[in-house]
Amino acid sequence: MASSSSKDDIRMRVWRELLRRGVALPPFPIYGRIPNFKGAEEAALRLRAVDDYSRAEVVLCNPDSPQRPVREVALRDGKILIVATPRLSKGFVAVKEPRDPAYASTIRGFMELGKPVKPGDYEVDVFVAGSVAVDLEGYRLGKGTGYSDVEFKLWSNAGSITDRTLRVTTVHDLQVVDRVPRDSWDVPVDLILTPTRSIWTVQAKKIGRAT
Repeated sequence: MASSSSKDDIRMRVWRELLRRGVALPPFPIYGRIPNFKGAEEAALRLRAVDDYSRAEVVLCNPDSPQRPVREVALRDGKILIVATPRLSKGFVAVKEPRDPAYASTIRGFMELGKPVKPGDYEVDVFVAGSVAVDLEGYRLGKGTGYSDVEFKLWSNAGSITDRTLRVTTVHDLQVVDRVPRDSWDVPVDLILTPTRSIWTVQAKKIGRAT
């Protein structure tokens, strides 16, 4: 089992570096959060160059601030957006073809406009996770609460997430680290999108997913 202290060390190092470089964005403080960052919009737009995303009908995304642009892009592209409500307090909601994708991509927007759904209701084509840090093998660290792992497991156990589901995270380049400690239950992502790069992970290459 990976050391929780070593994971926390990496999180703290990333949070400090984002602040030191002046690329962290509100909400503040970023400590204890999936950090918002300058260039989140550019990272999200990189999805449009990915074939699996272009073919996707359903995108399951986390509710954090840095992935708001991902949610907006998905809605503008006509995808069904499923969002985990903050802390899973109200489970999951689905948003379809809103009049104002920008508003619907916000927490207030999807909580108001989204319709309750449960794992098993849809087949998920793209799963988007927030990260504090991620390595080139595809292993990631969240903020330490485990919500993303729970969300993934719920939809996977329901048969909604399968081997064909594309697993993505969007981060600042400074959040890509040499190695993330991992546990046996950790699920790696296939694709890391930053403001400057689209990185197919070692995991994606192993399964022949990288294009």
